[in-house]
Amino acid sequence: MGQDLTTARENFIQGISRITTFWGFPKAMGAIFGAIYLSPAPLSLDEIVQQVGVTKGAVSTNIRNLERLGVVHKIIKMGDRKDYYNAETDFWKIIKGILREREKNEFDRAIKSVGESLDIVRSSDPDPAEKDLTLFYEERLKSLKQFFDSLDKLVATIIAIDDLRSGVLGKFGK
Repeated sequence: MGQDLTTARENFIQGISRITTFWGFPKAMGAIFGAIYLSPAPLSLDEIVQQVGVTKGAVSTNIRNLERLGVVHKIIKMGDRKDYYNAETDFWKIIKGILREREKNEFDRAIKSVGESLDIVRSSDPDPAEKDLTLFYEERLKSLKQFFDSLDKLVATIIAIDDLRSGVLGKFGK
C-alpha cells in the first residue's frame, strides 16, 4: 500500500476511534471497526491485532460488542477454523443498532434515576434555609428529565422510521 493510502487509512482509524470515544465506547472498538471497514476482504482476529495494535483479548472483546451492535458480521470460511469479520456498510442499520443498545437496562436505570430524584425533591419538605437549593434542584432535574423524555421519543421515532423504510423497501425488492 502506498504512503498516501496508508496515511488516509491511519487518519480514518484515528477519526473513528475519536467518534466512538465521544459516544462512550472504547477507543479500540473504533479502531477495530475502522480497520475492518477499510478492508476489501474480511479480516481474522490475528489480522485485526496486527493492523490495530491491541491485544487479541481486547480485539475479541470489542468484536463481540461490535457484533452485538450489528456493526460487524462474522464470516466463516469453509475449511478454515478462524473467524473472519466484515463491516456493516448500511449506516442506518449501524445507527439503529447503537440506538437500540442505548435502550439497555443500565442506561434506562440511569435515566430513571433522574425522574426518581425529581420525585424525591418534589415530595420533600425542605428546611426554609434550603428552599432556594430545593427549587434549583427541581428546575435542573426537571430540565434534564424533559430532555431525556424527548431523546427517548426521538430514538423511538428513528427506529420506527428505519423499520418502516426496511419494510417498504423489502416489499419493492429494494
